[in-house]
Amino acid sequence: MVKRFKIWVYREGEAPMVHNGPMKHIYSMEGQFIDEMESGKSPFLAQNPDVAHAFFLPISVAYIVEYIYLPITTYHRGRLVRIFKDYVTVVANKYPFWNRSRGCDHFMVSCHDWAPQVTRDDPELYENLIRVMCNANTSEGFQPRRDATLPELNCPPLKLTPACHGLAPDQRKIFASFAGGAHGNIREILLKHWKEKDDEIQVHEYLPEDQDYTKMMGQSKFCLCPSGYEVASPRVAESIFAGCVPVIISDHYSLPFSDVLDWSQFSVQIPVEKIPEIKTILRGISYNKYLKMQNRVKKVQRHFVLNRPAKPFDVLHMVLHSVWLRRLNIRVPY
Repeated sequence: MVKRFKIWVYREGEAPMVHNGPMKHIYSMEGQFIDEMESGKSPFLAQNPDVAHAFFLPISVAYIVEYIYLPITTYHRGRLVRIFKDYVTVVANKYPFWNRSRGCDHFMVSCHDWAPQVTRDDPELYENLIRVMCNANTSEGFQPRRDATLPELNCPPLKLTPACHGLAPDQRKIFASFAGGAHGNIREILLKHWKEKDDEIQVHEYLPEDQDYTKMMGQSKFCLCPSGYEVASPRVAESIFAGCVPVIISDHYSLPFSDVLDWSQFSVQIPVEKIPEIKTILRGISYNKYLKMQNRVKKVQRHFVLNRPAKPFDVLHMVLHSVWLRRLNIRVPY
């Protein structure tokens, strides 16, 4: 892939909403990917659109929301939909590439919750567009064969992903843990059944002042990763960085890099209706099986690490690999 795959980044549009994006906090993967493609240093960049295999729309949904909607006076998505469509219309009218393929070799990248909305009003126009999104909810139109899941990383300001850390398996004294607000129905159910009710399944809405969230994950065998208002959660990647087996509590979430990663080998997936059975399910995993899963978590850590510039097998290369696989599945009528 590294030697062959070439991407043309459209140059139309102006900052801040185009060629730019958030570089920190939970939308950071959107801005980091755009910035990597805009850096001019990526080996994937095509010098000429005629030799490109795929075409990137460098428009930031997060920055459209930040600069057009904030302070929030309305949650109506109409302006977002129009701005994105206007950009597609510009490149489609100026170049032959969108029209000749009906968009099937084009892709967007966004970690904002509203990203799926940009294709809402004109599904025929966007029928073939590859959408790379954190909000990969199959019940809301995400199609795993066409679309790709973007991992949600919570990058601190002026930093990339944290170093991989955590205690050795035999030193992890917390069986399973979670700390977080009641954002969405799934977390409300989790807190209702487990909040401060069990010494082994340690669930907190807010941690005591003398406890550290990151340290707790590094001391836990299993880390509970419930969806919030939307399906994605940075806790999935955070648990992997901590060497903690992620317990994914979600419905309809298409997990990142599932084309090549078998999540059943290094995570536990629990349907929402089985939240009351979390302890029984996790206790049913033998210690030997846990050790194998934890070892696999350590092996997949490199696929979620953010490097700038990107490096082989890191999270940016994995995202590009997801796009590459979907590009291989289509035949463009040149």
